[in-house]
Amino acid sequence: MKYYFILTSVCCIAAVLSLLTGTTPIPLPAALAALFGHGETAHILIMQELRLPRTLLAGCIGAGLGASGAALQGYTRNGLAAPGILGFSACASLGAVIALYSGLDQWVPVTALVGAAVGVILIMFMTGVRKGAATLVLAGVGLGALATALTGLIMNFAPNPWALSEIVYWMMGSLRNADMGALYICAPLTLPGLVCLIFIGQDLKTLSLGELTAQSLGVSVVRVQTLVVTGVALCVGSGVAVAGSIGFVGLFIPHILRMAIGADPAKLIGYSALGGAGFLICADTLARLMSGPGTTLYLGILTSLIGVPFFLWLAVREVRA
Repeated sequence: MKYYFILTSVCCIAAVLSLLTGTTPIPLPAALAALFGHGETAHILIMQELRLPRTLLAGCIGAGLGASGAALQGYTRNGLAAPGILGFSACASLGAVIALYSGLDQWVPVTALVGAAVGVILIMFMTGVRKGAATLVLAGVGLGALATALTGLIMNFAPNPWALSEIVYWMMGSLRNADMGALYICAPLTLPGLVCLIFIGQDLKTLSLGELTAQSLGVSVVRVQTLVVTGVALCVGSGVAVAGSIGFVGLFIPHILRMAIGADPAKLIGYSALGGAGFLICADTLARLMSGPGTTLYLGILTSLIGVPFFLWLAVREVRA
């Protein structure tokens, strides 16, 4: 419970800082009043239409990515497993890029979700439900590589430089266009995904003993695999649909928390959801602070810049151990 309190407090503090960050300075009392529809009209519009949706969306996406990474690392028993390993993010990106290439910008969230859904169907078709974690990961890596190659092919035939730049910028990942509509798309899909992943936490703990042992203890490997695939697809697909590709959150947040609380998936998935939410809210706030007039620091770039040094440090530490 101690870590839940700490992580929840971090999320709340990060949310407050996010709500107070922007080109228009708004004091805390005025910001809180504006959230409830009181005060200056300009403040109300800024808080309710811009900052609040962006903060909530960052928390929602971060929670989904963090929990997905922890669940996949528990299921595959591999600390290097990440949400993108099953190829759903690449499939969702491919769907979005098809819409951008066709000039159907308003359909990007829909086509991204369709891409993620197609990825789920293909994964289940290729692996069935009894092949185990190794086959699932192998199929996911292959599917992700195919989707990435098709995305590159579409970019190669972009009709003009502006269309290409729009695709590239979208793939960098950003919450600059966040609004309540995006939140209404992401949250109803991410929350069931989180429920699926948290629900199987205890089963993943049992699976760490081996599939045969887990089955002898009453764990349904078929059910666990289905819920893992479904939960990760919902969390990752919904995030990519509204914000583009944001990497490393689901990879290093579980790593960091594992150092403090251990590798028990039954606990780590929930902790990683809170940690991912707090981290992505902080990262988005930092991205806004570092962005200048006419120059945007994209969130996906920033999370990668933060995540890569962590893994370099981790590699050096393992070498010296």
